[in-house]
Amino acid sequence: MSSGPDAWVRFDGGTITETGTTPAPGDAVDLGDVTILPGLIDAHVHLAFDASDDPVGRLSQVDDDELLESMKAAARRALRAGITVVRDLGDRSYLAVRLKGVLPDGPEILAAGPPITVTRGHCWYLGGEADGVEGVRAAVRAHAERGVDVIKVMATGGELTAGTHGANPSYGLPELRAAVEEARAAGLPITGHAHGTEGIRRLAAAGFDMVEHCTFMTADGGAESDDDVIAALLDAGMVVSGTLGVVSEPGPRAAELYPQVVEVFRRLRAAGVPIVCSSDAGINANKPHDLLPYSAQMMVELNGFPELEVLRAITSLPADACRIGDRKGRIAPGYDADLLVVAGDPGADIRALREVVAVYQAGRPVG
Repeated sequence: MSSGPDAWVRFDGGTITETGTTPAPGDAVDLGDVTILPGLIDAHVHLAFDASDDPVGRLSQVDDDELLESMKAAARRALRAGITVVRDLGDRSYLAVRLKGVLPDGPEILAAGPPITVTRGHCWYLGGEADGVEGVRAAVRAHAERGVDVIKVMATGGELTAGTHGANPSYGLPELRAAVEEARAAGLPITGHAHGTEGIRRLAAAGFDMVEHCTFMTADGGAESDDDVIAALLDAGMVVSGTLGVVSEPGPRAAELYPQVVEVFRRLRAAGVPIVCSSDAGINANKPHDLLPYSAQMMVELNGFPELEVLRAITSLPADACRIGDRKGRIAPGYDADLLVVAGDPGADIRALREVVAVYQAGRPVG
């Protein structure tokens, strides 16, 4: 983050070449009293879901060509908010893979393809069903062959899929370990969707790199952390991707659950588990694809995380977790010239993230 009257960043093409806090070079563009940040990184989005009241129902009504166009619009919306990298953790027909590198007015896309799930498991309708150890191995290999950037496995049920429950585990430990082995063999990171405690425990035991959500959901729909499982996450060196955040008042169910989940995340943080701030954008009308600044605000205001820690949780930490930390998530020579310029100081007031003055993607201003 760069701020102050004399902070400046020079880039050549798409790469940062120099930074400074002395008087700016004579050819500098003066953007006024602003803060310059690395472009934001949302490590959990769904471009295929349209952020409506029924995103799953819509999928059954559109073909892949129409869906691809709406995914482009969702990606552009994210970029205009300063989100210069999105990691899509569940699409249909590998459409996010098709979008990689071909959307000049969108963010860089890291794609998982259809999430791997048991038959009729969470998000089965996206096309990633796989059962048993050999089925899971084959699915991971097929994903790698299609050019994904990360393997995503559904380790528990979820609220977007009838007949499943977030507290219930989906895969046994042998299947999860097989997924990890195949991902390692392909040189890919692997993350798992898990709400329930047992699903989280199995991901840690299997050696996953990350866990998405990590709400410690109970059978009655509440949330209660487990110290032994938190210790297992630490021992495994896992990163938690917290997907809290909405743009307006949450519904009754979420409002009841949030205080319990907030306590879970306070316990995770106190234990020293690394936490990435992400969004799960697209899954309902309260989670549009430019949600990440609101997720950051929630981490500060409800979870009590310091602003600077949250800023790292939407820049350098997800860059490292997504294995792009050698070129994204920081303002330094040699890094990609992905920049978000905002009015005010988000290090003092996180809401300043929404006061966008300019966005640069690979050195190009975003209109």
